[in-house]
Amino acid sequence: MPALHFDNAFLRELPGDPDTAPGVRQVHGALWSRVEPAPVAAPRLLAHSREVAQRLGFDAAAVASPEFAAVFGGNALLPGMAPFAANYGGHQFGHWAGQLGDGRAITLGEAVAADGSRHELQLKGAGPTPYSRHADGRAVLRSSIREFLCSEAMRHLGVPTTRALSLVATGDQVVRDMFYDGHPRAEPGAVVCRVAPSFLRFGSFELPASRGEAELLRQLAEFCIWRDFPELLPGPAGKSPDALRAAGAFTEAVFGDWFARVCERTAVTVAHWMRVGFVHGVLNTDNMSILGLTIDYGPYGWIDDYDPDWTPNTTDAQGRRYRFGWQPKVAHWNLVRLAHALSPLFAGAQPLQDGLDRFAAAYERAERENTARKLGLAECRDGDVELVQDLHGLMKTAEIDMTLWFRGLADLDARAPALAPMDAAFYDDARRRDAEPALLAWLGRYATRLRDDPLSPRARRERMHAANPRFVLRNYLAQQAIDRAEQGDESGVVELLDVMRRPYDEQPGREALAQKRPDWARERAGCSMLSCSS
Repeated sequence: MPALHFDNAFLRELPGDPDTAPGVRQVHGALWSRVEPAPVAAPRLLAHSREVAQRLGFDAAAVASPEFAAVFGGNALLPGMAPFAANYGGHQFGHWAGQLGDGRAITLGEAVAADGSRHELQLKGAGPTPYSRHADGRAVLRSSIREFLCSEAMRHLGVPTTRALSLVATGDQVVRDMFYDGHPRAEPGAVVCRVAPSFLRFGSFELPASRGEAELLRQLAEFCIWRDFPELLPGPAGKSPDALRAAGAFTEAVFGDWFARVCERTAVTVAHWMRVGFVHGVLNTDNMSILGLTIDYGPYGWIDDYDPDWTPNTTDAQGRRYRFGWQPKVAHWNLVRLAHALSPLFAGAQPLQDGLDRFAAAYERAERENTARKLGLAECRDGDVELVQDLHGLMKTAEIDMTLWFRGLADLDARAPALAPMDAAFYDDARRRDAEPALLAWLGRYATRLRDDPLSPRARRERMHAANPRFVLRNYLAQQAIDRAEQGDESGVVELLDVMRRPYDEQPGREALAQKRPDWARERAGCSMLSCSS
């Protein structure tokens, strides 16, 4: 095993919980609590990301060693690791939930790689913490597979995201009631090692603000800027937060620039979700990264047939607050909650409103760029926005697969537009027949627009292929891999991980993994709707 260098700045620079006794409690005046991972019966590595392992300095021999599985299953620590659970709150489904915290996530430490990059290593499913409430702090294999695969799939799709180093089976059974319907059952347990420069979230700032802990809020904001946004600070790097504070570096203007960066990063990430058809499922403020990363992969899903009202989360089945089409609106709502929490750092509201305006502007720019790329245009004109909106309406009416339609559209012959390149995208023959005249009319408009665009057919196709994936982590594919893994065959997980490394390539021989959702998966648990149970 390599000798990782740990610089545990979060613990060093910010106040922690003085109480180290076990048990669930309210933690005031502190941003973290010391906690050790709870050992498991038989840690066994099921899969790992070779890209993340290499970034951290783990070679193939180290990954294959029993020590690797022991450390990243929660049974051992490497020198320099200092495990803790973070304290934060959040708005859940639009309502303030108070203290939440890392109920089943334990950070091992902040590793600094050879290139100077910082990587917080966090075990999800590693046992109870002071924030576990009534749960056991464990995670089951099915949800762990989904988080592991999606973290890496999103990275290769070009979506800002946290990463996943490893997936470790624990050898223990975990009892869960998957749909909260009074039918609990024992399931195999697992631990995922998540990796990110920071796991700070909107709720990290909301909790001290809600409690009137203004100095703690300021400390956290200054720390976040110092560690995660150093480009906003004047002068040479290397000064401590205390030295910068003494020098008056943390001005209201710096706080305003920081909030604006958070807003812009959030906008870009959500626009990427809309581009690839990803639905987060639980966009509570405690699941929103201050770095603008996709974080906390719970009951997420991918749009199969295009439906802006679809949500994969059973808990959200009635209100559909976190449905696909509402994600930009919810992200803005969450940023307003963050702005409210940060308001004690400002003399007035204008800098915060400026940041929120930056979100709107950044999202509009990103969406226009998405439109140009997905349609294979050199630029997005005002009329192109209407063109793609009209297409979305037709896709919903005709029950068209989003991924397959846009991928097939790259093969359209603008001289003789026809539906043939998109034949595989239709789920219902009757709906196709009913919508065919309108779809052909739309293709005619699109072909006319292509003839007015400077890109050559080849350049258009390449541009579209770089924006419209051939492979996405459809729910039914993940569920098939889960079914096999629960029977002791993790090869499906490894295969999906490998396919998702090149989601924009054709990958001959793997066509079966690029097909639309089969009928058997339309209503099956794990393929259509999922719960937060893990």
